[in-house]
Amino acid sequence: ARPVVIGRNVWIGEHVSILPGVTIGDGAIIGAGSVVVSDVPANCIACGVPSKPIKIFDFRTRLWIRI
Repeated sequence: ARPVVIGRNVWIGEHVSILPGVTIGDGAIIGAGSVVVSDVPANCIACGVPSKPIKIFDFRTRLWIRI
């Protein structure tokens, strides 16, 4: 078994499955019902089965940018 690392200020929706060895960065948001199979970058929104990053926060413009 490998550890799961969850950063600070992370929001995880209901019924989310996080597989072993995954790292979720600080400030990330995981959508409900997602299956997280790979690392999620910091300040990112990820959702789906398997989950994929769909938006990332740009601190310069203070907006969510679609990936």
